[in-house]
Amino acid sequence: MAAELHVELVAADRKIWSGEATLVVARTTSGDIGVMPGHQPLLGVLESGPVTIRTSDGGTVVAAAHGGFISFADNKLSLLAEIAELADEIDVQRVERELERAKAEGDASAERRADVRLRAVAAR
Repeated sequence: MAAELHVELVAADRKIWSGEATLVVARTTSGDIGVMPGHQPLLGVLESGPVTIRTSDGGTVVAAAHGGFISFADNKLSLLAEIAELADEIDVQRVERELERAKAEGDASAERRADVRLRAVAAR
């Protein structure tokens, strides 16, 4: 059996995904980070961006995460996001409308959130 790490991706309002993985890639304030089994312990701040999880069964889970924390110790990775949603749950047409509205209103934070959501969909 390949080496695995246990992953918990949690948003403020719900558990997004939980399971075994071989690799997780997320954006932190220090840049993108990849975490594999046996990685050194870490604690960091999540930036808005897609989170990619390579599952133990060979699949891929992608989520849009907006802020939060990442921690890893003893082959357990926790991603605690302020807001997160799986790419499969994202309504692309609605997000595209939100992006246009944000651009028209000059709302940079809403524009950034919409962009992250669209990048997560494209990455899945």
